[in-house]
Formats: sequence, C-alpha cells, structure tokens
Amino acid sequence: MSRMNVNLAGVELKNPVMTASGTFGSGAEYSEFVDLNRLGAVVTKGVANVPWPGNPTPRVTETASGMLNAIGLQNPGIDVFCERDIPFLKKYDTKIIVNVCGKSAKDYCEVVERLGNEPVDMLEINVSCPNVREGGIAFGQNPKALEEITKEVKKYAKQPVIMKLSPNVTDITEMAKAAEAGGADVLSLINTLTGMKIDINRRTFALANKTGGMSGPAVKPVAVRMVYQVANAVSLPIIGMGGIATAEDALEFIMAGATAVSVGTANFFNPYATVEIADGIRAFLEKQKVEDINELIGAVK
Repeated sequence: MSRMNVNLAGVELKNPVMTASGTFGSGAEYSEFVDLNRLGAVVTKGVANVPWPGNPTPRVTETASGMLNAIGLQNPGIDVFCERDIPFLKKYDTKIIVNVCGKSAKDYCEVVERLGNEPVDMLEINVSCPNVREGGIAFGQNPKALEEITKEVKKYAKQPVIMKLSPNVTDITEMAKAAEAGGADVLSLINTLTGMKIDINRRTFALANKTGGMSGPAVKPVAVRMVYQVANAVSLPIIGMGGIATAEDALEFIMAGATAVSVGTANFFNPYATVEIADGIRAFLEKQKVEDINELIGAVK
C-alpha cells in the first residue's frame, strides 16, 4: 500500500488533498456528499474579527472553463465560527485549517490570537483582502506589506501559519521570499486572478463589483507555473491550488513542487471531487509502483 501521508510544518496529513477556502463553506454543507474523514484537511471559508456582509449581488458569473466571484468574503465573524463551525469539524478525523481575513494588521491579529486557544491545526492568512490603510490595495501585492503582515501574525499565532499568495503580481517569487522572510511556515498559491465579464445585452458588468476573482480550469497552467517557480525560490512547503479537478491535475502540482493541494471550484460542479482526487492519486501511486507520495514532490526539475 503506497504511503499517502504528507507533512506541512510539522502537521501530518493522512493524504495531500484538502478543500480550498471559500468553496466548501466550513464543511457542513458538503458533509452529505463527502466523508470529511477521507480528506487530508478541511480549509474553512475566510473568517474575520467581525461579521462581513460581502459585496452586492450579482456576485458570481460563469466564464469559459471557469468562473468569476466577487463574494467579498462574506462571513459570520469569529464568534459564530468558534461556537458553530469548529465543534462541527472536530467530529471528523481531519485537520482543520482556518482561513483568516482582515482589513488591517490589527484585524488579522485579533482573529489569530482568538484561534490560539481553539482546537485548530493551522491558519491560512488571506492576504488578498483589501488593506484599508493603503487605499484598498491587497496586502499580498506589495512585498513589504506582505513581510510585515506575516511578522505581525506570527507574533500572535500558536499554530503554523500559511500565507496564501495572490497571483496578481509581477513576480510571484518576490512575494514568496517576502513571506518567508516574515516567518511564514507554509505558502499556499494561487489565489484567484482578477478578471471581468461584460453582459453585452444589458451593456453593463456581469458582476456588481465590476471585477471578480477568476478560478477554475482556465487558471491551472498559470498556477502550476507559479508553484514551480516558488518551489525553486524558497524552502517552505507549498499547498498548490488553481483549477484542480482531477487526480492528474493534482499530480501536476505535486510534481511541480507542492506538498499538498487544495480543490476549490471543482466542488461546485462535482461535489465528490476531493475524495475522487484522493482515490485517483492513490491509484496512480499503486500503478506506478511509487511507495511514498513524497517521492513525487518536486520530481520535475
């Protein structure tokens, strides 16, 4: 039996497949389709220090081989999350990774500090949130801001910190190095690419927000390239994501240098995607007579 366990900054996952933040709620709505015990980890939807209402509708639209979303990180806030979502996830034998968002360094640190005493395994910091102080530019688009927010979060964090990188930058390796310099334990990438769609009949934007985050199969080649670049620029473990819909997709990321993978948009068109991908990776290992998945991480040089 091939070994599927992978290690992220000291946290042992039974397999490398996890959910991508914002595409799986906090597990409850998918639990009737997916046995959460079979996933390496569940990554929750972004949670902030106070409830966020999100953006006005319409805020989701389909595109060729993908979608755009401008949900605006709608969430019930950390209090509801701790009372409702963590106890639900604790019923399962899977790792819990909480995605954290905020509009200032103080916002992030409040959530991270609050989660210090909660039974969660890792924190994923969403630096694609609008930095209100800097006029709305995301923390993850300026290397200095990224290094600073990483340092701040690390002061309060009791769990390993994953910094989730935005692809909307000139040089992804510069951002990866900034997060590493700030003390990140793990990197996850990529977040969505900024896109736009126009409704020609209404002569207006398909999304009320004008722009949205593009995800789905269309972004996968960009994501694989960025994971490969980052894997060769820093020494941190990487969680790869972006258009993963099959075991083959996941294995591309692993061979490019990712230790684990997150499945996002695929959950919307195939709620069984995560488990099918985990099974598919195992079948590939057996067929190729690979004894340990770790042999494939960064196998392509």
